[in-house]
Amino acid sequence: MEKEHQIFGIRAIIEAIQAGATVDKVYIQKEANSELMKDLMKVMKRGNINFSYVPVEKLNRLTPNNHQGAVATISPISFFDLESLIETVIENGKKPLFLILDQISDARNFGAIIRTAECTGVNGIIVQKAGSAAVNGDTVKTSAGAVFNIPICKVEHIKDAIFLLQASGIKTVAATEKTDQNIYDISLNEPIAIIMGSEDRGVNPSVLKIVDEKAKLPMFGTIGSLNVSVACGAFLYEAVRQRS
Repeated sequence: MEKEHQIFGIRAIIEAIQAGATVDKVYIQKEANSELMKDLMKVMKRGNINFSYVPVEKLNRLTPNNHQGAVATISPISFFDLESLIETVIENGKKPLFLILDQISDARNFGAIIRTAECTGVNGIIVQKAGSAAVNGDTVKTSAGAVFNIPICKVEHIKDAIFLLQASGIKTVAATEKTDQNIYDISLNEPIAIIMGSEDRGVNPSVLKIVDEKAKLPMFGTIGSLNVSVACGAFLYEAVRQRS
């Protein structure tokens, strides 16, 4: 974790949240239950801040300083409001191309995907607050700085984002092997949002139930899947090909 992108100490984290800092995630020591920690929990819940309980050893690895059982990561970017971004893209006369990441947790995969998305003209990336990779130093480095050039939206639930996109006339396409439909056989030359799943389980089954279309990449080797950032690039460049 980049030192300039972290805050340690309960009181410092409380003050950062109350001051409106873009707190990405808070790591809380297991079984910590001081009165000040209870105050932090209340502030995080009011601010809907993502947090997780971890062993004290993890906190000690994050910082050698007196963390008091709490370390927070601060995002180097500000996140966009999805509804406002959709309206802006449509009003500007663009054919929307959005990318939804369903709980991709590896920061380097996240950064690589951001880089490809920026290169292929994606209008915005949508991630869920819980379970998604943080925007940290690894993300920034792997994205080659693209993270500063593309809007990223954080939402409570991926399904709510899909419903909002569909209500705005944007077709949702999930990348999944659980279909007979090939990516090259569906239309991407229209307002679309492509959904990529997590590294271990793919797109959530509950998400697959509500998308407009599902598509897969043809596989000819003995390995059954691609790295998610590679698969995402293939999907996005097929969209570019069809739109050219």
